[in-house]
Amino acid sequence: VVVANFISGSVNYFNLIATLLGVTSLIFIAKGNLWGQIIMVIFCTMYAIMAWGYRYYGEVITYLCMSLPIALVAVFTWAKNPYEKGRDVVKIRKFTIMEGVVAVVFSAIVTVGFYFILKAFNTPNLAVSTVSVTTSFLAAYLMYRRISFYAVAYAANDVVLIVLWVLASIENLVYLSMVACFLVFFLNDLYGFISWRTREREQGIK
Repeated sequence: VVVANFISGSVNYFNLIATLLGVTSLIFIAKGNLWGQIIMVIFCTMYAIMAWGYRYYGEVITYLCMSLPIALVAVFTWAKNPYEKGRDVVKIRKFTIMEGVVAVVFSAIVTVGFYFILKAFNTPNLAVSTVSVTTSFLAAYLMYRRISFYAVAYAANDVVLIVLWVLASIENLVYLSMVACFLVFFLNDLYGFISWRTREREQGIK
């Protein structure tokens, strides 16, 4: 992420700090550690500011109106549901078919609603931005519910965001750092899924 900032030829320290915080938050979240959610709250705010600069209004709305509130709520729900008393590691919930149905239904409703909102704002790369909203909401919902498949949804969202910021970087190399950020996010989320599945077995979830 640091290298990508310097390659762009114009180091944006705000972007650099934000992306490093985002990467750090995912490392903690992958371990089921409460501090990951706390850092994520800060990242969501800073990322929304960056997205506003490129008129990616879908990202702004998604992170300020969805990811940020969910991260705030997750801070409290994770704190109230530790795996063991006195530890920062969260207790994981079992994924059920009903949980999956509810997540898909909510995601579909959010997708349709946001499509028309983003269209009204003349959002660049509308189709990609809309898919980003869908995957981001699904991931945030599953994370709030403390379900390991949050990481799969976030990995899918990372792929969408890599495409989104590559398109932005073609016009301005300053956004190359965001491409690097979400490439690292993708790797962290893959690790997060493996890590959470391992913890499921440790916590006796079948």
